[in-house]
Amino acid sequence: MQVIHDFFGSFGGKYVAETLRTPLDELEEAFKQALEDSLFERDFNRFSKEFTGRPTPLLFAENTTTLLGGAAVYIKLEGLANTGAHKINNVLGQCLLAKRMGKRRIIAETGAGQHGLATAAMCAKMGFNCRIYMGETDIRRQRPNVFWMELFGAEVVPVKGVSGTLKDAVNEALRDWSSSFEDTHYLLGSALGPAPYPDMVREFQSVIGREVKEQVDKLGLDVEVMVACVGGGSNAIGFFSQFIDCSKPRLIGVEAGGRGSGPGEHAARMSGSGREGILHGYKSLFLTDEEGQVLPTHSISAGLDYPGIGPQLAYLGKKGRIGFTTIDDTGALEALRFFAKNEGIVFALESAHAGAAAIKLAHEIPKEKAIIINMSGRGDKDIFILAREMKGRQWSNFLKEEVIRNEN
Repeated sequence: MQVIHDFFGSFGGKYVAETLRTPLDELEEAFKQALEDSLFERDFNRFSKEFTGRPTPLLFAENTTTLLGGAAVYIKLEGLANTGAHKINNVLGQCLLAKRMGKRRIIAETGAGQHGLATAAMCAKMGFNCRIYMGETDIRRQRPNVFWMELFGAEVVPVKGVSGTLKDAVNEALRDWSSSFEDTHYLLGSALGPAPYPDMVREFQSVIGREVKEQVDKLGLDVEVMVACVGGGSNAIGFFSQFIDCSKPRLIGVEAGGRGSGPGEHAARMSGSGREGILHGYKSLFLTDEEGQVLPTHSISAGLDYPGIGPQLAYLGKKGRIGFTTIDDTGALEALRFFAKNEGIVFALESAHAGAAAIKLAHEIPKEKAIIINMSGRGDKDIFILAREMKGRQWSNFLKEEVIRNEN
């Protein structure tokens, strides 16, 4: 493990009010010390094995490979990690760091709910008091994860804001932290925010990339492309981490194309209309109007509709090391159906964007090459969205009948 720096080209930094300087400086120093401590690494590895369930498999998608007729398709199954997604890797690292710093309380933001769920579970395991900020819109569409967070003992706080989504939840978490940092750690869930968070989240998520490299070497694969979905970017930067400084394989980040190309219809920063700006304490590319006001976003997946992107990913995109593309809502749903039917795997809607892009790419790649998809999470959490989209009135009737049964 090693820290690079606070800036990635012109992106990154620590653009915060004076009240947050002290906790950020304290966190940065604790993080640097932890990375040099073999006991911290030992604890991280032990929890990763015993609690998270690492390493996660690299699955050969044999049926998909045959059907597409191109590159050998492999899937990194982060959805098999405890709590159902890659988020637990970063949560583990930050909770160990908070314990080391003597913090007693953890706060976090969440969009799709996977980061909140992982945080709630780890806080239950380690004995932290836990509060999760979640937009009202996301609470409605990710109700199963809210149920599990509360079961783990977390307090889930609804946030109204403009859109009631992840952006608003981050704002509220930062407000809380600015007045409570003496005993509280803000466990930010993606590779963004003020330094040292982008470095820290990447380092804790780089366990994915290290495993992929070991698995690829063991299998002797010639990997042409690696594909990951990108909201804020924690799964992507962790997945790509061991390959960034190499000339190959190609690295592809997939953003939410949503339901159209107009303002408020998508969340495509790198492959769309992102502008340089500063939000949530860091400089990157954001979806804003000409006056710098943050635009609304849309994605069928709650984890991809954030208006910004992590600074290292923005830098690597501008530099050309990572290519970016979009998949719309319909394409993500079609990919989710495809992998469920042909591989027996239910991708999270976020991860399904990466799956859809890989389907498009695979037939263009020679059979002796491989393409790897990072399945950042599984789709259990999306059951209400998926059932509504795929079952329609049948699902609505079921819910109405359940309401009647519960009332009786």
